[in-house]
Amino acid sequence: MQYSFQLNLNDEADTQKLAACLGQCIEKGVIYLIGDLGAGKTTLTRYWLQNLGHRGAVKSPTYTLVEPYKINQQDVFHFDLYRLNDPYELELMGIRDYLDIADALFLFEWPSKGGDEIPEADVILNIEKSDDESVRHVTISANDEALLAKLKTQF
Repeated sequence: MQYSFQLNLNDEADTQKLAACLGQCIEKGVIYLIGDLGAGKTTLTRYWLQNLGHRGAVKSPTYTLVEPYKINQQDVFHFDLYRLNDPYELELMGIRDYLDIADALFLFEWPSKGGDEIPEADVILNIEKSDDESVRHVTISANDEALLAKLKTQF
């Protein structure tokens, strides 16, 4: 990732604001959500999907590996690879069928566990906890400088 910027999420309202910006700026592509357990990856995803128009629960696909959504004719796939033992398990579960869907949005939590079975990210969101339990430090990285500039001005 060639370009990046950092921001702080001081509370849940900031997380919602970031999710709204992401929803307005990113329609498709591969997104990596990186962070320790409890950093807020699933919470950010929940607000992002709600901002896109999803109504209803957004649950972590920790055991199912993927939760598919159809939001306003847009395909969105939320992957949580935390419990993956071997990247080849993704091939066995049919990940290629998901990845072949054109113009979809792919959100990957714990992407490091996916190895070569998942595509490279268009955007990486690295969420880090701080000493203050309510504050998160987020680094957003992408190869698209214009996208990052747009996100930066909207947040």
